[in-house]
Amino acid sequence: MPAFIIPIIGLVVLFVLLGWLVVSRYKVAGPNEAYIITGRKGKEVTNLETGTVSTDLSGQKVVMGGGVFVLPFVQRLHVLDLSSRRIPVQIRGAVSGQGIKLNLDGVAIVKVGGNEDSIRAAAQRFLTQQEEVETFTQETLAGALRSIVGSLSVEQIIRDRAAFAQRVADESESSLTGQGLVLDAFQIQDITDDGTYLADLGRPESARVGQVAAVAEAAARQAAEQSRLAAEQQIAIAHRELMLKQAEIKAETDAASARAASSGPLAQADRDQAILAEQEKVAVRQAALKERQLDTEVRRPADAERYRVETAAQANRNASVLQAEAQKLAAIARAEAESETLRLTGSGEKARRMAEAEALQAEGEAKGAAILATGQAEAEAMHKRADAYARYNQAAVLEMLVSVLPQVAKEVAAPMSAIEKLTVVSTDGAGELPKTVTDNVVQITELLKNTTGVDLQEIIGSFVKGSGGDSGKPQVTS
Repeated sequence: MPAFIIPIIGLVVLFVLLGWLVVSRYKVAGPNEAYIITGRKGKEVTNLETGTVSTDLSGQKVVMGGGVFVLPFVQRLHVLDLSSRRIPVQIRGAVSGQGIKLNLDGVAIVKVGGNEDSIRAAAQRFLTQQEEVETFTQETLAGALRSIVGSLSVEQIIRDRAAFAQRVADESESSLTGQGLVLDAFQIQDITDDGTYLADLGRPESARVGQVAAVAEAAARQAAEQSRLAAEQQIAIAHRELMLKQAEIKAETDAASARAASSGPLAQADRDQAILAEQEKVAVRQAALKERQLDTEVRRPADAERYRVETAAQANRNASVLQAEAQKLAAIARAEAESETLRLTGSGEKARRMAEAEALQAEGEAKGAAILATGQAEAEAMHKRADAYARYNQAAVLEMLVSVLPQVAKEVAAPMSAIEKLTVVSTDGAGELPKTVTDNVVQITELLKNTTGVDLQEIIGSFVKGSGGDSGKPQVTS
């Protein structure tokens, strides 16, 4: 091996050892730890009052949450736990201000202070015996509890536990701070006694609370019962409304079913009614046609014939009158001529009188001929009318009589139409009036039967019997 390699290896080993030494001696404190490095000399401090010279604690270095290099063989590293400690505190037989022995259970949260002075103080007292922090805290808090319980009544302790716990923390704070400890929290968990004082203390309130609870329970039961009754009432109302609605729906359904069931017969009845209406229209048209046929075939020819006969008779009468007038004028002229001749011959007066007599005779004969012609024309017209009437059947006669009846009824009711106020004294009331009119019409038909021999009721009855299988409309026989 070359000679120069040995020194290089030695240097490498030296650097490795130095690196290991540096790494092993560099320490980093955790968040719940405090490093206390000792080995340095503290400063001398002179007491001005006594003149005593002492060394302060500046030789102790405190590191929290950081790193530090601890010199080997010169300095030493100590670790102090800063974690909080949950410490139970119990006292038995603590005498209150009323002489009542109480048992108290509490819990305290204690940790080492977070500054250098507190850490140095705690390290001086608990660094090698950190488990003694719990014992020291329990004894300190127990003494404070007994001292404070002795100055308070049971009611004060029970009613304001927070204030009681705060007094305990305040009283024990100075003792704990002097040891480098901090009381984070203190709570009283339970308070009991060896007798029945606490139980008796709560009995009046318990009775009152029980009374209030009983009243509240009764009120709640009453309210619940009222609510139940109101709910049942609402249910009954809703049930009634439901039943009414169901009945209404059923009525509507039944009505719809009835309408649906009767729609067929109603439709058939409507169709029958329409058929009857059409038949009635046809019958009316047939009656009008028959009327026009009767007017065309019977009435108009009869009227034409009557007019022709009357015209011929009037012409004959006029001709006879004119002829008689002409004869009269001729006779007068002859008489005057003869009278003039007679006058001239001496017998004029006699001739004139004879001429006047002849003229009067001629005028009478002319009037008689005219009257004879008129009578013959009227007789012929009557024969024609009788011949036309002979062609009527009972239906035509009935139709003529029926056309006359409204006029008869009008004449019968005419006396009553002039009455402004009519009082009917009858057990039948106002129904007596139409009965009276009906009786008058019956009397008119009887009078017609007795005077003319025409029995209108018999004609109507025979027409109804004869048209039983017929269309019910009058027919004209030619």
